[in-house]
Amino acid sequence: MIEFTFWDILRNLIFATRWTLLLSIVAFGGGAVVGLLILFARISKHPWLRRFGAGYIALFQGTPLLMQLFLMFFGLPMLGFRIEPWTAAALGLTFYASAYLAEIWRGGVEALPRGQWDAGASLGLHYLQELRLVILPQAFAITRPPAVGFLVQLIKSTALTSIIGFEELLRTANAINNATFEPFTVYGLVAVIFFVLCYPLTQYARMLERRMPAH
Repeated sequence: MIEFTFWDILRNLIFATRWTLLLSIVAFGGGAVVGLLILFARISKHPWLRRFGAGYIALFQGTPLLMQLFLMFFGLPMLGFRIEPWTAAALGLTFYASAYLAEIWRGGVEALPRGQWDAGASLGLHYLQELRLVILPQAFAITRPPAVGFLVQLIKSTALTSIIGFEELLRTANAINNATFEPFTVYGLVAVIFFVLCYPLTQYARMLERRMPAH
């Protein structure tokens, strides 16, 4: 057993937290970009694009995230792609996030009155201009609370990437616990760190909800 002081344990866990944060930011940002494309497909005027968008969302929402990570990490090498734990984790969480963000934003688009589309058309805007200037800004505004709420879920989901070897907070905690045999201290600190990361975002989401105008 290796001797670790409490501050040694805390310092190593805080150091590992940066990878959890980086993965969360990359996955949320990448998920937003891909999710926007899926949103365009989901609300498209072409039935085959709408079916594709609906199928994509159903696939990633209807299967366990852990299975998606396994397919990225163990499946892609069988197709000839060399992939590291970081890449597999980032891709898996990006696709996972994109499905949820696309569905959140679709709900925002559909919540807008039809008159918003008609107003854009009356100004001579074509479809993409309507989306960019009229529809999407309003849809993003009314879906900020659930989007922030999903970010909290995404941060907690990064813990699953430890199973494919990504050195984030939980995997570092496992290594420290194996060396110190102090699970209560190690995992208790992990819980506190996740709480510190997620609680302010949860409160921010609630504040956004309170500021939403009543309908």
